[in-house]
Amino acid sequence: MKKIFLALAIFASLQVVNAQVKSASAAKQSLDKAIENTQNPKKAAKASTWISLGKAYLDAYNAPIANVYVGASLQELKLIMGNEKPISSEQVQTASGQMTKDTYADKNLYFNQQGKLQIIEVTKPVVENALDKGLEAYGKAFSIENKKNKDVLAGVQNIAKKFVDDAYSAYSLGNIKGANENFKKAFAASAQKPLEVIDTNSLYNQGFTAWTLGDNAQAKECFEKCLEYNYYGEGGEVYSKLGDIATKEGDKAGSKAILEKGFQKFPGSQSILIGLINYYVTSGENTDQLFTLLDAAKKNEPTNASLYYVEGNIHNQLGNTQKAVEAYEKCATINPEYEFGYIGEGTMYYNQAIALQDKAQKELDDTKYQAIVKEFETALKACIVPFEKAYSITKDEKVKVGVAEYLKNAYYRFRSESADNQAKYEKYDNVVKSGKTE
Repeated sequence: MKKIFLALAIFASLQVVNAQVKSASAAKQSLDKAIENTQNPKKAAKASTWISLGKAYLDAYNAPIANVYVGASLQELKLIMGNEKPISSEQVQTASGQMTKDTYADKNLYFNQQGKLQIIEVTKPVVENALDKGLEAYGKAFSIENKKNKDVLAGVQNIAKKFVDDAYSAYSLGNIKGANENFKKAFAASAQKPLEVIDTNSLYNQGFTAWTLGDNAQAKECFEKCLEYNYYGEGGEVYSKLGDIATKEGDKAGSKAILEKGFQKFPGSQSILIGLINYYVTSGENTDQLFTLLDAAKKNEPTNASLYYVEGNIHNQLGNTQKAVEAYEKCATINPEYEFGYIGEGTMYYNQAIALQDKAQKELDDTKYQAIVKEFETALKACIVPFEKAYSITKDEKVKVGVAEYLKNAYYRFRSESADNQAKYEKYDNVVKSGKTE
């Protein structure tokens, strides 16, 4: 599953321990009393009555969760939850990876491989739609007083954050529709008076989940609003998504226009670049326009090595291997510490090798097969030097381990040719297995 904007392993707000959380029965009792008060004409005319109802709905929402919070360890939860024990425990696969799912009478708790709580899923709420009803109650309170009452402001803000938490939880569990609905509610709650905050992150994520669901009309509306608020997503992703939607709607000219506009703002965006390349390749238009756009970006940022990386990617996509190599290697000339030019070159050769390997497996003629294998080995050897340069340059441990994966695979093929190749294979194999470079 593609990642939503901002990693899902990190929730938008962490629930903190609150010793005042009510039990389910106490929360229900308080809620019933608060609802009863709103049915009294005199009490219903007071903002405080509706504020109390809003708080009662929040207490009802929090009751099953109690003092449990995302990020807690198993040891911490033992202290927090006391005698409350899970009914069952099992290993499950989520969008965020494999987790341990502990099932309780009113909730499921999901732990990552490090034993940290990642997702809280309430299965038996005290009342359905507590956040929606709580938000409505705070809205009623504001309409009576029509001023920024601190209790109303805090209540609306709290509800907005909880909608975001629920959206991330739903997404992590593969419930894209649920995530979409909650991001939509989070945006609306933040915009509600007296908070009146434009939550562009939730707006983008609503659009992203709508796009994932194939609801292009909703996605387009959200992404266009993002642009109105000068919010572009990571690396100008909003432009990429709008270009994709225009293409799906058959509006090729519109797709080209929005992608070119995005490329001018974000020339390093791979998703925008791929969209443009696909457009020019499928439309039959002159691909020189891609380089015209890129040259304009270079004039604005002559020392930006990533622009040459982008140029290399364009040539690679168009099948111009030698020009791609020249662009990739230009990156190090501009910035000797920029590793991605070498990574781009190495990946290009590695992918060529994989394609040749697949081709060889389908070839029945032995002579042709041997010729393809020779091409395969040439391409695979060609990826080693740039990958090793990238490995030596990069200071990012994750990038180093990722490059080591490629090098391990390449040296595995040639390990019998020399003791040095065997040693290199073992070196990079150890890095991949340990996740450490030293």
